Amino acid sequence: MSHPDPKTANSADPSEWFDTNHRNWDERVPTHLASQSYDVEGFKKGGCTLRDFDLEALPDVEGKDLVHLQCHFGLDTLSWARRGARVTGLDFSGPAIQAAREIAADIGIDARFVEANVFDARKALGDGATIDYDIVYTGLGALCWLPDLERWADEAVGLVRPGGTLFLAEFHPFTDVFADEDLSVQYPYFQGAEPMVWEDEFSYVDGAPSLKNRRCYEWFHPISEVLNVLAQCGLVLEQASEHDYTLFPRWPCLEQKEGKIFRLPEGTPSLPLIYTLRLRRPA
Repeated sequence: MSHPDPKTANSADPSEWFDTNHRNWDERVPTHLASQSYDVEGFKKGGCTLRDFDLEALPDVEGKDLVHLQCHFGLDTLSWARRGARVTGLDFSGPAIQAAREIAADIGIDARFVEANVFDARKALGDGATIDYDIVYTGLGALCWLPDLERWADEAVGLVRPGGTLFLAEFHPFTDVFADEDLSVQYPYFQGAEPMVWEDEFSYVDGAPSLKNRRCYEWFHPISEVLNVLAQCGLVLEQASEHDYTLFPRWPCLEQKEGKIFRLPEGTPSLPLIYTLRLRRPA
């Protein structure tokens, strides 16, 4: 996926940020469901969308309560269910949540999917009551849609049961300094509080039709910001890892290797492309 040159939304109405992104993601759902990138039919036949770093960090989820924040239509969520977890997924897109429920029903998995903004997660998941989980999981491409990480961390950490785990996997923010076509530095690593405004004609999956709702707002969060907000909420870091591969052709020079892994060509200096964090809430 390539972007036109973005601009900073200095004059944007913050109340429009989520509404605009909401329309954009609602429109993407049918395209993603039909794409080979997600391969929903293959998943229904027994596929697993979890990556090695997910399974290494959370090797045993049997019998545990797991909530997946910003779950899209739930393939990762349901993959955890296939490994024995009792799962709940949350996403702000109504069409995505409806698709998740239908996929779960089709494959016979008892899963709960809730439509809500992640900033309202505790209220939505508990329906006004306190609720907590052994594992709070958030996957790739989630944090860039959030303008306020402190508010996100308060919600996410509030869902972690004492002694429980928060596991986060994200595209490395360092990759955001580079242009889309090559490794020339184009954007600052520290971008500030205002979002970047993108006008993407297509979604990131194969064969995507032209979007009507093309505008979206994104925020780039350095790893230090992520770690600090989680530490301030009382979590203890157990594991931090950086990985030299990604899951999509971020630049044209990347080469597809085993499965859906993309790496820089052999002989190219390595770069961090994905990072993962596993944190524990003290008992």
